[in-house]
Amino acid sequence: MNALEVFDLRKTYSNKLEALKGIDLQVKPGEFFALLGPNGAGKSTLISIITSLTNKTSGHINIFGVSLEQNPREAKRHIGLVPQEFNFNVFEPVIEIVINQAGYYGIERGIAYILAEKYLKQLDLWDKRREIPRRLSGGMKRRLMIVRALVHEPRLLILDEPSAGVDTEIRRSMWEFLKEINLRGTTIILTTHYLEEAEALCKRVAIIDKGKIVEQGNVSELIAKAEVQQFVFDVSTNPGKLADILKDDLKVFVTNDNQIEIDITETTTLRYVFEIFSRHNIEIRSMKSKYNRLEELFLNLVKKH
Repeated sequence: MNALEVFDLRKTYSNKLEALKGIDLQVKPGEFFALLGPNGAGKSTLISIITSLTNKTSGHINIFGVSLEQNPREAKRHIGLVPQEFNFNVFEPVIEIVINQAGYYGIERGIAYILAEKYLKQLDLWDKRREIPRRLSGGMKRRLMIVRALVHEPRLLILDEPSAGVDTEIRRSMWEFLKEINLRGTTIILTTHYLEEAEALCKRVAIIDKGKIVEQGNVSELIAKAEVQQFVFDVSTNPGKLADILKDDLKVFVTNDNQIEIDITETTTLRYVFEIFSRHNIEIRSMKSKYNRLEELFLNLVKKH
């Protein structure tokens, strides 16, 4: 049984232009799954349909084996949604926003308070429980959205651009929290424009462009499809001299940072580079990918489709 199954899902706008053009998607229980795509690709439309905020024209959706069409009330109990836009009452205290959300799922107020305390503490908002959201920072508001989505303890958490407008420090702390609840069993679907976010958090990814899924699979497998990867090496030998030493074996680019860059391809593999360095007794102090490889693949796929 999958956490989420979407079969041949379609959505047609009133002007007869299709936003989604037949999508088959399966997410397994316990997965941390990324949904990537440019603006207007159909990510938010897909999420809106899964969460019943938008009506579809055809297709079927199952949430943990429960049909959204046949049993929408039970199916939606499994879902917690963190939308892109803040949509709470900015004049209502934080604690009341969370408790009232639990009430929508039939949770008694005393239990709702315990759950609210649990998640507000985990996301460092307990000290702000009596504040009204209009006085909170953007990062705190984003964390409040996550608390509200989790208060009924759903099995599936859907986050639509959760890092939008959030600074790096808060984004990293959010990542740690999401990884933690995922390890405890919560299935997570993430849409994001931050390609490094998908690469850091998710094992599987689907890439959407113009309403269609153009690629999906394990992140590591997709990254391996990138045609050219550039790696930056910090080596023991003077970079300027190194270019001469390796001119018959490798094409080396010397950077302004006193490092070298090498294109890794099907023929010039990392293993081959290591063998050449070893042959010339060159010590590698450090190495890193110059670009986010998932981003390279994403841009290449979008261009092709």
